[in-house]
Amino acid sequence: MFGRRKKKEAEDDRPGFFEDAETDAAAGDADADADYEDDYDAVTEVDGGPYDADDLESGADLTVGEVGTRLDLGSVLVPMPQGAQLQVEMAPDGSPQAVHLVTQHGRITVAAYAAPKSPGQWREVAGDLAESLRNDNATVSVESGPWGREVFAVTPNADLRFIGVDGYRWMVRCVVAGPSGGNTADSELVATARAILRDTVVKRGNEPNPVRTPLPVVLPEALAQQLAAAHQQQLAQQQGAAPQQSAPQQPAPASPQGEQQAPPAEAPAQPQQRRGESGSAMQQLGR
Repeated sequence: MFGRRKKKEAEDDRPGFFEDAETDAAAGDADADADYEDDYDAVTEVDGGPYDADDLESGADLTVGEVGTRLDLGSVLVPMPQGAQLQVEMAPDGSPQAVHLVTQHGRITVAAYAAPKSPGQWREVAGDLAESLRNDNATVSVESGPWGREVFAVTPNADLRFIGVDGYRWMVRCVVAGPSGGNTADSELVATARAILRDTVVKRGNEPNPVRTPLPVVLPEALAQQLAAAHQQQLAQQQGAAPQQSAPQQPAPASPQGEQQAPPAEAPAQPQQRRGESGSAMQQLGR
């Protein structure tokens, strides 16, 4: 177990961070609609993270979590739930775009973004998400969670929950996707997502990224090698099947492109692929 600095000490080292929060909140209150009252921004006393890597003990092994091991994805280190599998979403240029944790209850995606020094970005992002989801004909509500507001949406394909946390120059967003009725505030899926957030570590870095820019996802070397080998195997299978296309045959099931299934937390599995997504909030629920 590694040590961490006390919350008060971290705040004292960052003059202006919490003072600015009062000003930002006051400025935004006048324009907030009925769905975004200040009650939704009330943060309860959360025991744990998300942690800023700079606030943790110098030299500590960040992959050693509160319970179990954290998966190092470059900008975030995320604890792996028991029995979970990884899905890696690839960008069109072949770089990793997102890593999804697939559990028996649903899918959880944690990503970090560049943000201002003062908190408040999640409030704006939550409003944009709610508007986009409503434009996609989803039923949207705002709920209060441990870190403040959470956006909950019922869509034809899944129930979605968006949880956000503001940090110093970063924001973490957790997207929780589950079956109808399985993504309520008291569900096992949401409890798992919140436990993951409490033990997540953010490595913001010093790069001057524009606000809302996704911080880079970097795969562990072993995982990157496995996905590369799976990609080569898929290409070989496609090339081998090409000469046989002229002969009539029963089509075999093929994996979609762009997303690769990584090994579960306890046992290896053969990677699969799916094409990266773009578009509206529902089309980007994994990002």
